[in-house]
Amino acid sequence: MTSDETPLRVGLFGLFGAGNSGNDGSLEAVLDHLRATRPGAAVDAMCGGPETVATRYGIPATRLNWYRGEYRTASRASAVAGKGLGKLVDVVRTAAWVRRHDAVIVPGTGVLETTLPLRPWGFPYSLFLLCLTGRLFGTRVALVSVGAGRIGNRPTRFLTRWSTRLATYCSYRDVQSREAMRAMGVDTGRNEVYADLVFALPSPSANESAGLPGPVCVGVMDFHGSNDERDRAEEIHRRYLDGTTRFVRALVAQGRPVRLLTGDELDRPVAAAIVDAVGSPLVTVAEAASLADLMKETACADSVVATRYHNIVCALKTGTPTLALSYSAKSDAVMAEMGLGAYCHPVREADADRLLAQFRELERDSARLRRTLAERNLAVARRVEQQFTDLAAALFPAAGRTDAPRETP
Repeated sequence: MTSDETPLRVGLFGLFGAGNSGNDGSLEAVLDHLRATRPGAAVDAMCGGPETVATRYGIPATRLNWYRGEYRTASRASAVAGKGLGKLVDVVRTAAWVRRHDAVIVPGTGVLETTLPLRPWGFPYSLFLLCLTGRLFGTRVALVSVGAGRIGNRPTRFLTRWSTRLATYCSYRDVQSREAMRAMGVDTGRNEVYADLVFALPSPSANESAGLPGPVCVGVMDFHGSNDERDRAEEIHRRYLDGTTRFVRALVAQGRPVRLLTGDELDRPVAAAIVDAVGSPLVTVAEAASLADLMKETACADSVVATRYHNIVCALKTGTPTLALSYSAKSDAVMAEMGLGAYCHPVREADADRLLAQFRELERDSARLRRTLAERNLAVARRVEQQFTDLAAALFPAAGRTDAPRETP
């Protein structure tokens, strides 16, 4: 490379490195693609856990928010003042970071939804700053295979709508997400639907999942309802925990080994509570630090019953018959897409008896479902590849399909 040439500068933006394996898996999928197709690009991240991202993925990383207590509830005046000051500082920090890049990618995840409790001045505000400063400085911003949902809170809805309008490129991981944005007044006519980016990650090889009959993997979640259910959060959580615990206890009574899976650091106390309540050596907790680890667990299982969205995706991707404890339309959508739409159970009505009946049906239909999943995975993988092709055309038109360095103006 000559002295008057500079590499393509690509930023990755999101809540990575903060303990959520689904978010990190989406980052990994895009990072793997960039390294394979544009090895000369200079890639860095602005994210929730920069130390973790820098260590795990080997790229420079900047903290998403200046105020380190951004996602903790502010109960003291000093904390409220710190958060307020942080919002102003983040305008400058985000603008300075964005203008250093040719393009910024927001890889997957539910960045446009509020299926879990979320404040408007948290990530929705950060995403709005990204898209606004991208438009101001001419940096292309892409929201890639993202999830979305109908938003009731007015400030959050305002920030989310304008983020999509200001972005250079936007695609969705399912039809429901695109329709939700259209219903909120966003022009989605040029926005395509592809698939969740996690389907681009490699699956465990066949010999990793071969062997003796495996356990039943039960993916648990620190579930308290949606953004609009804060007043019933504890009631919803108690019902979910009770139903899941009774289900696990029933499996153990049949002599079935149960492997509890988590997808976020917040889920660990839930798994520990179930282990304590059941009190059996047949119940163990997987120490899965990444989506790759989760895929290995689900690949070795006879079947999976999971709540957190990306636990469901991991199970489907490894071709394991899956029953979803569904808390939002995104879970129903991916299950239907993969041919398992009949095996969804509403998480807010977690009923151990009905769950057991569905589970028995799932296991009886296991052989057919595994064939169906093998076929559907091939189709989904092709759509993710098409997503990457279309993204390159939108973000890097001058660079083409190779990583030709961009000349400095």
